[in-house]
Amino acid sequence: MTDVTQSGPLMAADGTPLKRRLAQAMFRNRLRAFGLTAPLLAFISLFFFLPIVVLLFQGIYNNQFEEGMPTTTPLLLEWDGTELPSEEVYAAVIADIKWAREIDRALPTKVGGRVNREISGATSLFKKTTRKAKSMEAPFKEAMIKADKKWGNPAYWHAMKRTANSFTLSFVLKAIDLKYADDGSIVQEKENLRVHVKLFLRTLEISILVTVFTLILGYPIAYLLAQLPVRTSNLLLILVLLPFWTSILVRTTAWIAILQGQGVLNDVFVFIGIASDDARFSMIYNKLGTLIAMTHILLPFMILPLYSVMKAIPPQYVRAAKSMGATNTTAFRRVYFPQTVPGIGAGGILVFILAIGYYITPALLGGQDGVMISNIIDNHMRSSLNYSLAAALGLVLLIFVLFLYWFYDRIVGIDNMKLG
Repeated sequence: MTDVTQSGPLMAADGTPLKRRLAQAMFRNRLRAFGLTAPLLAFISLFFFLPIVVLLFQGIYNNQFEEGMPTTTPLLLEWDGTELPSEEVYAAVIADIKWAREIDRALPTKVGGRVNREISGATSLFKKTTRKAKSMEAPFKEAMIKADKKWGNPAYWHAMKRTANSFTLSFVLKAIDLKYADDGSIVQEKENLRVHVKLFLRTLEISILVTVFTLILGYPIAYLLAQLPVRTSNLLLILVLLPFWTSILVRTTAWIAILQGQGVLNDVFVFIGIASDDARFSMIYNKLGTLIAMTHILLPFMILPLYSVMKAIPPQYVRAAKSMGATNTTAFRRVYFPQTVPGIGAGGILVFILAIGYYITPALLGGQDGVMISNIIDNHMRSSLNYSLAAALGLVLLIFVLFLYWFYDRIVGIDNMKLG
């Protein structure tokens, strides 16, 4: 017999190595798949990721002082900070104020507002100096201190030097109740100004409690849905999904009507004798109202992952455990429940992440005790117009959530999380 075994690579009909032809075909398939998803990726990048990146960047970058005081900025950055600046720096301030006022009458005030983020009183200082700058003559150092004694206070110059650097961690530090001292060291804010860490802790507390409450309420519902016949479970599942057909704002407003002092729930308590008519329970404009409403709104997000996981658990496992002598409780605890842990993980992380950034419900029901960090971010964006601090708070919140996500992955494992 003749040995007909072939040596060398397999060839296609056109003489090209088969391995190369397969690689080319796979590359074309991947390229085609990318082409189909490219519009969606471009849309998400342009209208989702890019705005987030631009906003968060403002938490570490603010060039408002540099734009309004172009001559003063490099001189302040070179200043050693040991004594009051030289006459040259004072003259540069007056020159920049005059120049800025010609471009935009409000620009010096905006610069003062930026410095005011570092030290109070800077806005009024710049307003007053702007009004008198036109009539000031050299020596400017003496004239400016005579116009306002704050120009002779090194603390204001240290604050201006910090704002002269467009890249700054001042807002990030403020977001965690810290600040720069005049010597450049990092110190704690005054006790009456330490509010952000408390808000972060309150946000974490509310988010954890809402996650626990939705798990306690959602687990039995998901278990019932998984055990019922398909026709009945589908009908009840529609009731679970029904809240999604109603606006969150409408649902939150409905809770105001239910929980208020003269609301439905208090009327029931008075009727059955739990409370008297002149001592009704206070359930809104506090943490309790926020917890109740957020638990109700986020409950479907816990039920759905649990239900999808429970529905995939073969009932034969529990029956086999019972046939071997296990009680109902033991079979559930040792056989059924461990298989639902991935659903608990999926529902828990979904509810927690949604809860930690919630805004509407705490804003309407929270009052002073139920305010979360998202409400403070909104306040800085719309009322105080401190966009940099709002961005810094958002950046800290994002880093905090990513840390929790990493911690969850290390303890539980993202690979063990299932949505069905």
